[in-house]
Amino acid sequence: MFLDYLALGITLMGLTLVFYVFIFIHDIPYEIAKKSNHPHQETIHVGCWLSLFTLHALWPFLFLWAKANPQALKVNVQGSEEVVQLRQRVEALEKQLAAITASDTGVSTNA
Repeated sequence: MFLDYLALGITLMGLTLVFYVFIFIHDIPYEIAKKSNHPHQETIHVGCWLSLFTLHALWPFLFLWAKANPQALKVNVQGSEEVVQLRQRVEALEKQLAAITASDTGVSTNA
């Protein structure tokens, strides 16, 4: 009699473990998308839940979608020569504009 209850307990624990592992595996693409700040992470999450009804037939596509992050590349142009030249031109134009407005108002600026 004791062995029957032990077998039932082991079976229920095994089924519970399989259920939780199944849920954990289905949510992996969403976790990847959330970690990489994917712009479609909510859509991937919904797709993960829908893949439960298709026995994870959609899961490989969702995994690839989560890994293929379509965000634009961030480019650092801090030290670019063109940026430095443009800043110099803007500063020169601002000085010219200040001189013109100062001469119109009659105030002299010595920069």
